[in-house]
Amino acid sequence: MTATSDRGVVPVHGSLAVYPGTFDPFTPGHRDLVARARVMFDRVIVLLAVNPDKRPTAEATARAARVRDAISAAWGNVEVDTWTGLTTAYCVRRGATVIVRGVRRAADLRQEYQLAAMNEKLGVQTVWLPTRPQLAATSSTVARAYRSAQSGPSIPEL
Repeated sequence: MTATSDRGVVPVHGSLAVYPGTFDPFTPGHRDLVARARVMFDRVIVLLAVNPDKRPTAEATARAARVRDAISAAWGNVEVDTWTGLTTAYCVRRGATVIVRGVRRAADLRQEYQLAAMNEKLGVQTVWLPTRPQLAATSSTVARAYRSAQSGPSIPEL
């Protein structure tokens, strides 16, 4: 199945892109990046990275299920997978030639540039997509803090 947008964007034929992240949680900004990437590439894998150095709020299988639930069933060219290890190793294993990364601000780009240079040396290109301005303020960190505040003890009234 080939995805097309209402603007007539046709994906690069035979392309497979990987969009990695811990997705803890999967935010509207993440979903927007998947929506945009799926019209640029024939297939997109949302890769839930399992990083033992991070302490996610849920196990990988639960987070992957949440990501699957957030993705439209009509997006037949998008799949969700999990992986422990280097994203480039996953890309080589699956035959993906592109890693998709979102960038919210200039500081993100500086860090992403270093990762992209390493990925390129390993044979995988990186494509950066800027976050839409209306979604840039919501990071996974902010979403976790908000969720924690909502489920935490109530604040006594003064």
